[in-house]
Amino acid sequence: MTDETHTRSDGQSVSYDVPDDETPVTCAYCGQPYAREEWLAIHHGWAHPGDLSDEEADAFRAAHDAEETEIREFRLRALGALVAIYFVLLMIYALV
Repeated sequence: MTDETHTRSDGQSVSYDVPDDETPVTCAYCGQPYAREEWLAIHHGWAHPGDLSDEEADAFRAAHDAEETEIREFRLRALGALVAIYFVLLMIYALV
């Protein structure tokens, strides 16, 4: 594993580990590394919205929509788990 350092645009130095068999995707605007193309697309949309090409803007929208869907599904599963726990504890309380 390779330990690399990246200096952000605000001057802070950030360290990250890169496995020897993988290459991170790097932002063309600020040089910040990402493990996935989707994460880079989201970074482009939030950190460099005025500099994006049409292709990068479309990639941002697609990645953002996919992430919103994943978050919505997680919230529904978490709510279902909380409701199930609540009713289990309610039934235990009713029996005791």
